[in-house]
Amino acid sequence: MRVSAHTAAGRLSRLRGLYVIVGSAVAGDPVEQARAAVAGGAGVIQVRVKDAPAGEVLEIARRVVNLARGRALVLVNDRADLAALSDADGVHVGDDDLPPADARRVVGPDRLVGRTCRTLDEARAAVSAGADHVGYGPIFPPRAKAVSAAPRGLEALGAVCRGLGAPVVAIGGIDLSTVGAVAQAGAACAAVVSAVLDAPDPREAAVRLGRAFETGAAPGGGTPS
Repeated sequence: MRVSAHTAAGRLSRLRGLYVIVGSAVAGDPVEQARAAVAGGAGVIQVRVKDAPAGEVLEIARRVVNLARGRALVLVNDRADLAALSDADGVHVGDDDLPPADARRVVGPDRLVGRTCRTLDEARAAVSAGADHVGYGPIFPPRAKAVSAAPRGLEALGAVCRGLGAPVVAIGGIDLSTVGAVAQAGAACAAVVSAVLDAPDPREAAVRLGRAFETGAAPGGGTPS
């Protein structure tokens, strides 16, 4: 039986590959960041705009949803209400945001809820509480965001991917040299910021990262030179 693209299951089936987080002020307009990432084949865009009024974030999210429609999933960071109002595919929450169960109440049953986690136990608790996927990391020392947690590494990533029973989005310091290994470890997605947004040509960077992820995810795959 075919699963509707507008259900959580349909959306979850598309949570795969390159996941680009837009909204970095130093990289310019988040809508244009998203446009370049989608043009380069990114499968997921997260709108993460900090320190802006809610109305501005809502307008950005709506524009990103429109340009990504039928091409990439769009998640909104932190704000479950703005995810629902912008018709995004879901929300991603962290330690200081709504708990997954409350975020689920806001976005409803058909949108995705992701939760940042640092351990397998945290990931299992998040899924039990209503998240349908988790962001796990940092895998490597992050460059775009200061994180107090120590890098987890590929071995720990593989253990979470094998033990969780739900999709895992790997994040933290991932670039072209490591994205294939992240895919080999079992991650559904590799989330990046600077590897795309700081590149001279963000669209081309997204293309190369996406291809390297797919190579790593293939049976017997690895990171191309």
